[in-house]
Amino acid sequence: MNMLITGGTGFIGSRLALECLKRGHSVKVLGQENNTAESFNRKMVEDRGGQVILESITDVRGFSEIFQGIEVVFHLAATQHEMNVPDQKFWDVNVTGTKNILEASVRAGVKRFVHGSTIGVYGSIEGVIDERTPCAPDNIYGVTKLEGEKLALSYCDRIPVVVIRIPEVYGPGDRRLLKLFKAISRKAFIVIGSGENLHHLIYIDDLVEGLLQAAAHPSAANGLFLLAGIEPITTSQMVAAISRQFGTRPPRFRAPMVPFYVAALVLEKTMRPLGIQPPLHRRRLDFFKKSFTLSTQLAKQTIGFTPKVDFSQGARETANWYKEKGYL
Repeated sequence: MNMLITGGTGFIGSRLALECLKRGHSVKVLGQENNTAESFNRKMVEDRGGQVILESITDVRGFSEIFQGIEVVFHLAATQHEMNVPDQKFWDVNVTGTKNILEASVRAGVKRFVHGSTIGVYGSIEGVIDERTPCAPDNIYGVTKLEGEKLALSYCDRIPVVVIRIPEVYGPGDRRLLKLFKAISRKAFIVIGSGENLHHLIYIDDLVEGLLQAAAHPSAANGLFLLAGIEPITTSQMVAAISRQFGTRPPRFRAPMVPFYVAALVLEKTMRPLGIQPPLHRRRLDFFKKSFTLSTQLAKQTIGFTPKVDFSQGARETANWYKEKGYL
């Protein structure tokens, strides 16, 4: 099939592109090249036969040519972790940009539109979360991604849409958790808080498989699904699993949360208005604060989604990739 992946020079998008190419699909990637990781991903996709187009989803010029012949769109482009940009940037990319891609898809007669969303739409809700859990986003990223979801689903009468809520993703190709792996390998990591809060990550290969199932399964059309890994694990369990990859002992020291939270708040208030990325912010502390379990029962029943990689295996594959690329 002819596929278009927005955000295709990012971690998830590039890995999805590689798998699609491996399965014999024709792939166009719409992405950006703002850092060395995106440059690396661009070259990797092009070397495997993919076409990379460096454009913003906020610029619709040339969209008619880009979308010509496209059958499936995976919309993964988003403004996500930037803390040094105004809120309007999130609205421009996550909402208006989504509308641009939807409109172009309708005009091109796309057969399936897979919209990548986030568990950030749930905010700080704890406990067991599924597709029916009320959304309560607590930052501009979650707010605009929820609006993007609503917008995508409003097009269901014009194009078959599937919304996928994605948790934290890791695996070979990921640079976000590199700092965590580095700190643990150097015995320079400390746990903030109790370490007993639950994470429910997903390994990149499991997520890619889920996205492809959402694109192909007839029952997925006009649905919303939550994807996640095999089981939730605590921060302490995560750190222990990563420590085993380096033959080190997990850190025993636990730092109190309150001083870090206050520092994060002060840094946000003083640095963000100046356009400076704070070295510590409240969303970063969510790693040590938020605690939840994600139910993937609906995705399993509807599209047959079954994750296969647990965190111990995933941490091993990720650490090996970091070592192979010289990051550790």
